[in-house]
Amino acid sequence: MSREATPSPITSLTNPRVKAAVRLRDRAERDLTGLTIVDGAREILRALDAGVDVEQAFVAPDLLRSADGFAVADRLRHRPTTLDVSPAVLARVAFGQRSDGVVAVVATPTAALADVVLGPEPLVVVAEAIEKPGNLGAIIRTADGAGADAIIAADPRTDLFNPNAIRASLGTIFALPVVAASAAATIDWLAEQGIRLVAARVDASAVYTDVDLRGPLAIVLGSEAGGLSGAWTDARVQPVAIPMHGVADSLNVSIAAAVLLYEARRQRG
Repeated sequence: MSREATPSPITSLTNPRVKAAVRLRDRAERDLTGLTIVDGAREILRALDAGVDVEQAFVAPDLLRSADGFAVADRLRHRPTTLDVSPAVLARVAFGQRSDGVVAVVATPTAALADVVLGPEPLVVVAEAIEKPGNLGAIIRTADGAGADAIIAADPRTDLFNPNAIRASLGTIFALPVVAASAAATIDWLAEQGIRLVAARVDASAVYTDVDLRGPLAIVLGSEAGGLSGAWTDARVQPVAIPMHGVADSLNVSIAAAVLLYEARRQRG
């Protein structure tokens, strides 16, 4: 029997499947199709481990270098939706400059507050009106490292699974419940779950290290540009401050998340 021929790698930038992936650079196309780009071997592995549906994968064999890259290629190799492509084609569909030799198009995970299942003493992160996907991804990466149970994006100004958010999270965005909701709905839902809310505010009188961060808790962070909205002046929300000793009045939101999350983790032993 003759051996089945291996298809030649796709080299055309006008291939319909390549063009469809390129269109996902635009949020409007991601929202319309329910698809997003995952660029990076480690990120794709975490998506696969989370059971995310891979709709299309592009592999440039000549660019595979890392163990993660080879592992992804091996796991995707026998799928009919996996295509070998030239380095030029991979560069075209990739969202960033770094290349691990593989890019995937995946179905965007969808979840609502009602879908989030929490343990007995949950630690939740709420980020309101975050505009930069890189900041959102960094917050999610920190939340994963600190053992948080869920991330709620309140009134987000970026799509949660923006390719840059996925990259900045190192793929941990697929390992945690990440949901979007309005600020009002978030406050009500957390209160119904018996979860205390602690919000970082520059004008708070209580310093974060003097506040009990044990037990069921949500840490609330606002955007760098506008801070938290008036919704968080609710009596159910306790404001806390991170002292600033220089000329700046606040930290980068992802750094503020790290400070508060790891203090909560320290207090919890």
